[in-house]
Amino acid sequence: MNITLDKQSATDGLIIIQLSESDYQPKVDVKLKDYARKANIKGFRQGKVPAGVIKKMFGKSVLVEEVNHIVSHSVSDYIRDQKLRILGDPMPNQEKGFAIDWENQKDFEFEFQIGLVEDFQVDLSNEVKVTSNKIEVDQKVIDETLEDLKNRFGNSTNPEVSEAGCSLYGEISTGTEEKKGSFIAIDKVAKKEQKKFIGVKKDDVIEFDIEKAFDDKAAIAQAMNLSEEEAEKAKGTYSFTVTTITKVEPASINQELFDKVFGPEVVKTEEVFIEKIKSTIGENYNRETEHLLDHEIQHLYVDHTKINMPDKFLKNWLINTSNGQVTEDILEKEFTTYKDSLKWDLIKNRIAEEKEIKVESDEVREKAKQFIMEQFGGPAIAAQLGDKLDDIANNYLSGQDGKGENFMKIYNQLRHERILKVIKDSITITEKKVSLDEFKKLSAIHQH
Repeated sequence: MNITLDKQSATDGLIIIQLSESDYQPKVDVKLKDYARKANIKGFRQGKVPAGVIKKMFGKSVLVEEVNHIVSHSVSDYIRDQKLRILGDPMPNQEKGFAIDWENQKDFEFEFQIGLVEDFQVDLSNEVKVTSNKIEVDQKVIDETLEDLKNRFGNSTNPEVSEAGCSLYGEISTGTEEKKGSFIAIDKVAKKEQKKFIGVKKDDVIEFDIEKAFDDKAAIAQAMNLSEEEAEKAKGTYSFTVTTITKVEPASINQELFDKVFGPEVVKTEEVFIEKIKSTIGENYNRETEHLLDHEIQHLYVDHTKINMPDKFLKNWLINTSNGQVTEDILEKEFTTYKDSLKWDLIKNRIAEEKEIKVESDEVREKAKQFIMEQFGGPAIAAQLGDKLDDIANNYLSGQDGKGENFMKIYNQLRHERILKVIKDSITITEKKVSLDEFKKLSAIHQH
């Protein structure tokens, strides 16, 4: 057997495999002998079927199977042994494959197209600079959160006629489409349009221009029961039929509210209540800050790490392996996003190799147990479950189909977190305080 790499460019290559009869025939003979021993063919006793009959009946299929087995393993072994950095999977030359004469050929040649990635460097130094946008918990945010809590835990009533502060439930449509369930908070309606929604009763129909009625896409999405992306396209006049009117009487700031928000007797004064709200908001915002920082780091490295990638190969590979799901039109729109995702994976893999980042099975299992405990009420559940917690974790990691998808999900999560920690510990991160509104604008840029 002879295997060679024809490197056509820095990113494109052909693996060529040449097989002679001596490479495959011994294995074919062994398999045919096994067939002869086990075959149950009418007119012959088991184990006494002549070799010529077995070869005529099974020779071609055994030859094809063994040759393909040798070739596929040889390609994988060659890539591993030569330490080739490839993207996607090797693509066989289909024309050469179809042209093989399995009845008469003794020598075979196979070609596999591969996409190569040149060696590249990842800068893990303090010369790499990124900004961490930390949300400042100002009085405005605290006041808004407090109002939200008072409304969420307030007393709900159903007035016959709507007024400012009410919420309307009903059905919305343009008249040419089916009605959809809808929820409209009058306070979220543009001030100039609110009068249309005040003073209405059950079964009243309100007609309004969707773009004039709401100032932001989130409110439109809620009213129309659509995603924000779909809501951006909404235009024209809509009809809203009122089915229910609700009004929430905000809860008073007292022990009853403290207990509802944080649990019985956890908070006993208004001062501590406000401080705990501030602390909780801060913890939530810290998670948001870290999430945005991760995106900033990803974009920084994807944009500034030079990696020569096999674009042509990747496009062909995506189309040929997608079972018709990926078309030229889809590639034109989404290839850059797909390529950036691959590039980020290559960067992370390089960092993991250089820094010898590993995740052990026991660590994955412990993470799964923590997840399960959180789902069932915290650490106290561990004492109740005892040894059963290990069994539950093992079942969870195996998954319903036994393929271990949950294991790989947690494994990749832990590996991703460790790679990002290495990056954060190596580069220069400057903290900048921003308002919530500023943070939302920054986050919108990085939505995937």
